[in-house]
Amino acid sequence: MEPIDTLLSARWIIPIEPAGVVLEAHSLAIHQGRILALLPTAEAKQRFSAREELDRPAHVLLPGLVNAHTHAASSLLHGAVTSSSFEHWAHSIRLLQQRWVDAEYVRDGAELAIAAALSSGTTCFADQHLFPEVVAQTAAEARMRVCVGLSIQDTPSVWAGSASECLAKGLQLRDEYRDDPLITTALAPVEPASLSDETLERVRRLADELELPIHMHVNESRGSAPSLERLEKLGLLSPLLAAVHMVKLDSADVERVAAAGASVVHCPQSNLKHGSGLCPVPLFKDRAVNVALGSGGVGNNDLLAELRSAALIANGMFPAATPVDAHEWLQTATLNGARALGLAESIGSLLPGKWADVCCIDLSHPNTQPTYDPAAQIVFAVSREQISDVWVAGRMLVRDRQLTHLDTAAVLNRAELWRVRIAAQAVQ
Repeated sequence: MEPIDTLLSARWIIPIEPAGVVLEAHSLAIHQGRILALLPTAEAKQRFSAREELDRPAHVLLPGLVNAHTHAASSLLHGAVTSSSFEHWAHSIRLLQQRWVDAEYVRDGAELAIAAALSSGTTCFADQHLFPEVVAQTAAEARMRVCVGLSIQDTPSVWAGSASECLAKGLQLRDEYRDDPLITTALAPVEPASLSDETLERVRRLADELELPIHMHVNESRGSAPSLERLEKLGLLSPLLAAVHMVKLDSADVERVAAAGASVVHCPQSNLKHGSGLCPVPLFKDRAVNVALGSGGVGNNDLLAELRSAALIANGMFPAATPVDAHEWLQTATLNGARALGLAESIGSLLPGKWADVCCIDLSHPNTQPTYDPAAQIVFAVSREQISDVWVAGRMLVRDRQLTHLDTAAVLNRAELWRVRIAAQAVQ
């Protein structure tokens, strides 16, 4: 028998590739962090001798979820400011960040976000925040996969004094983690209205030279300045761009994105909370645009909740568009996110050769029984409490709903200390 590290057997496996497939009584063979084979369980148990063998008889295995847009450290500010006005919320949050953001804040906030993300089935997140080197280090220590956004802004911040310093620090970080299988980087300029043409052109040149993804808020609210035409003129509207939010649009904008081959990152709960508008996901899907999911800066890092919100919004608000089925929504939360981050060759589906980033969901709970279609149950019924196990690069980071590599009590204790400090001076 062939020795391997892990053999995972489950009632169902949804590999995402090929699309629309649900396998019953199959197993994943994992060795040295990668998927070695996906095959019927009876055959797998005859072929492989696993160091650890796990049977999940009422569960479904699928690729780990990919959160394609977060401000992870902002998890420390969830609920600190409550307002239905995006402008008021953004102003108040900005004041709080100016007061509190430093390396310690980013470390503790990122660790809290990682704990929440892993517990809800996310194995990879894209982050956009100051002190990206701290985010990278925190994720590396937690054994979490991350695409670290190299923050770029013209105005001085506590982290860098200019766009040039942002780029210098960011490229140094990229070089430091060049060979790390869990840490990748993307250029992460703030929204276009806050950046000069010169800075955006420098971003484009670097992206083209280094083949780095560009991660940017674009048309993020009804009140935001139109930016797609400007980005197109500057050459940033390309397959390297992941345009986040995308709520203030017309039909010409949809065509621009489709023609350029750019990705769109939909953050439904963030947009709903602030009444900032809705991303017309079905219209983008009709034009074969790659649409991924993100939680933004106000969510609870629960991509399952974002997934359900996205599906319900699409059904309720765009009834005339071509329906998006449950399997397409699962792809949006997995492989499409990997594509938006330039990682589709290594994660996002359960193909042999890819990293073993895997999420296991228990469907035996009353709210998901009986199960006729596990894909539909995941999209429309599953809660984060049903995430039983999670692996990143073959390493088990959640076992029987418990984090294995993070000290949950310590993470929560630090979050409470921040709440006490921030609440004393919170801007209302």
